[in-house]
Amino acid sequence: MGAACSRPCTLVVCRGCCGDPRKFPDSDHVWQLERLRAGAAASGGRFVVRTTDCLGPCDQANVIVVQPSGDGRRAGGRPTWIGFAMDDDCTDELLSWAAAGGPGAVAPPAALELQFVRPPRKTRARTRR
Repeated sequence: MGAACSRPCTLVVCRGCCGDPRKFPDSDHVWQLERLRAGAAASGGRFVVRTTDCLGPCDQANVIVVQPSGDGRRAGGRPTWIGFAMDDDCTDELLSWAAAGGPGAVAPPAALELQFVRPPRKTRARTRR
């Protein structure tokens, strides 16, 4: 089995304007990222957390992309974009879904599905191959 088989689910967290406390001063962006990283550390390698400067749909901040694990991708899972991911409930659902395997491995929590957003057009074109 190759590296893709063992690749864990990945949460890619936007920290450009999404993580800027001036944009959403009532959200604790640092705390959310700490919770996600702590969840990844406690997951025993089932998922990892990465940050990026900008994912694109800034009007839907905070944006987090849930990338499937290797097993999830083979089962048909594709990156899933979550918008407006700022409250504790959403963070809890992201943690649970990622720990369970994410896209392709298990269905997302129903409430989290309501926060799915379309990736930016440029990204959609790249992922249609």
